[in-house]
Amino acid sequence: MTNSVTNGYKSLFRTPEFTPLFLTSAANGVAKTVGGLALGTLVYRATESPLLSAVSMFGPSLAQVLGATLLLSGADRMPPRATLAGISVAFAAGTAVLAVPGLPIWAVFVVVLVEGLIASLGGGVRWGLLNEILAKGGYLLGRSVFNMMNGIMQIAGYAAGGVLLTVLSPRVALLLSAALYAVAALGVRLGLTARPPRSSGRPSVTATWRTNALLWSSRPRRYVLLALWIPNGLVVGCESLFVSYAPDHAGTLFACAALGMFVGDVTIGRLVPGAVRGRLGVPLLLLLAAPYTFFVLHPALPLAAAAIAVASVGFGASLVQQERLMSLTPDELAGHALGLHSAGMLTLQGVSASLAGAVAQLTSPATAMTAMALTSLAVTLALAPGLREARERYGLRPTPQ
Repeated sequence: MTNSVTNGYKSLFRTPEFTPLFLTSAANGVAKTVGGLALGTLVYRATESPLLSAVSMFGPSLAQVLGATLLLSGADRMPPRATLAGISVAFAAGTAVLAVPGLPIWAVFVVVLVEGLIASLGGGVRWGLLNEILAKGGYLLGRSVFNMMNGIMQIAGYAAGGVLLTVLSPRVALLLSAALYAVAALGVRLGLTARPPRSSGRPSVTATWRTNALLWSSRPRRYVLLALWIPNGLVVGCESLFVSYAPDHAGTLFACAALGMFVGDVTIGRLVPGAVRGRLGVPLLLLLAAPYTFFVLHPALPLAAAAIAVASVGFGASLVQQERLMSLTPDELAGHALGLHSAGMLTLQGVSASLAGAVAQLTSPATAMTAMALTSLAVTLALAPGLREARERYGLRPTPQ
C-alpha cells in the first residue's frame, strides 16, 4: 500500500503542468490564510465585534453567489492561464489596499466583497484545468493532493500568521500576503501553457443560467451539490468564531483544524479503498459537526483544539462527494460543475460566518458554534436518504488505487 501511494503521488508530479499549478495554488493558499487571519484580527481589534471579524475573514465567500449566477460560464469559456494569473493579480492589489492605514471599515468590506466576486471564477477554472491536465480517473488523487497541500499551507500559514501578528502588525502581514499573491500570478504566467478554453462561445449570464439549470435538473447531482455546500458551510461558521472565542490563540485553533483536514484528505484520498470510500460521505459529514457540540461546555484551549482537529477529519467528505459529482457530470461541463460546487460552498461559508457572528453577538461564540454544529448535523441527516439513493443507483467511476 505504501509503495502504491508513493508511486501514485510521483506519477502526478511527473504529469506536465501539475507541479506549477500545485505550487502556485500553494502560494495562493498561504496568502489567503495569512491575509485572512490578519484582516480578522485587525477588524476585531478595531470593533471588538465577533460578527464583523467573522465577516471580514469569510465575507468574500458571500459574493460567490453572484459569481455563480452571473459569471460562472467563464470557467469553461476563458483561457485558464490568463484567468488564474489575473485573479491572483487582483487579489494582490486588493490585499494591499486592505493594508492602507485608516481605511474605513465600510471600505474594508467593499474590497472584501469585490475580491469574492473576482474569486468566484477561480474554483471552476483551477479544478477544471486539473481535471484536464490529469489522465481519466486521476482527478480524485490529484484533488486529494491539493487538499493535503491546502491543509499543510493552512497549518504553516496560521502558524506564521500568529507569529507575524505577535511580532509585527496586521497591516504588515497583509502586505506580505499581497506579495505572495503577486508571486503566484508570476508562477502561473511562467509555469503553465496557454491552453484554449474548454468550451466554445463567449461567457455570458445566459450561458451561466442555462448550464446551472442543466446541472441542477438532475436529482442525484442536486443532492451531491447540497451535501457539498451546506454541512461544510455551517461548520466553517464555527471556524469563523475562532478569533472571538480565543483572540490570542486563534492561529492555534485554525492550525489544528488544518491538521485534521490534512489527515482526513490523506486517509480518504489515498488510503481508503474505493468501495469503502463511497459509503463514508455521510459518516464523515456527521464527524465534521459532532465535536463542535462540545463547545456548549466552553472548553479550555487544549480540549477545544483537540475537538477541532478531530472534527476537521470530516472535511474528507468533500472528496467523496466531488468524486460522485464528476461521475454524474459530462466532461465538457466539468469546470462549470466544479465551479458551481466551489461557489456554492463558499457562499454558504460566508452566509454561515455571518449567521454565526450574529448569534455570537447576541449570545457567545461558544453558544453560536454549538448551534451551527447542531444545524449541520440536522441537514446531513436530512440529505442522507438522497445521497444513499444516488450512490446505489449511479455509483462512482472506478479510480486507480
